[in-house]
Amino acid sequence: MKKAEVGNIIEFREGLQGIVEKVNENSVIVDVTYMDNYRDLDLEQRTVVNHKNYTIIK
Repeated sequence: MKKAEVGNIIEFREGLQGIVEKVNENSVIVDVTYMDNYRDLDLEQRTVVNHKNYTIIK
């Protein structure tokens, strides 16, 4: 499995997308404000996603 890098756009948990801000050993920190409907989803601005739980979009 390829790990995401800073700046990659990833998809995780039922279609949510975000931009990777930091890569840790077991997870990435993702900025979810990338999505157009961010405000409608009532989410925190950033979230942590395990490397096993995302796919790299670009």
